[in-house]
Amino acid sequence: MDAVSSNSSSTTLLKIAHKIDRFIDFIGRSIAWFSFAMVILMFAIVLLRYGFSLGWIALQESVLYLHAYLFMLGCSYALKHDEHVRVDVFYRRFSPFKKALVNLFGHLILLWPVAIFVLLVSFDYVSVSWQIKEQSQEAGGLPFVYLLKSLIPAMSILLLIQSVSEICKSLNVLLEKEKV
Repeated sequence: MDAVSSNSSSTTLLKIAHKIDRFIDFIGRSIAWFSFAMVILMFAIVLLRYGFSLGWIALQESVLYLHAYLFMLGCSYALKHDEHVRVDVFYRRFSPFKKALVNLFGHLILLWPVAIFVLLVSFDYVSVSWQIKEQSQEAGGLPFVYLLKSLIPAMSILLLIQSVSEICKSLNVLLEKEKV
């Protein structure tokens, strides 16, 4: 590949990665507030239960929902910031080129098949929940379990989107090495 087309490809890849990263960062910063809301709700639950002998199922389920949103939608944010679980025994000693190869194949061979599998398998599960407008089985619980279940495909889609960014970054490193 000549230097001009390689540079153009590299620039395009980085632009794509940058746009995706900004989107995922926005999601990550937005849902980070859910942890603050969880603390406030837990304080309210404890205060109501032990201070006034009142239990409120909807508040308890709200904490569960917020935790699920934080975790499921935060997976792509963790991936973007390289905070996911990895065995770094060998990886940390690799050159940037080898790291890019490992990352590229990791995304294509591991992340993509698993995320696509989860997306496909969850489709019927989530769509049935939406069709019946599934509600909590607890009296006084939240009436939208279907929104909670929708996090499963949303997580997969966001992971795939962020994976495209990571693949672009890896390809950029590989293309830069090729120019040398």
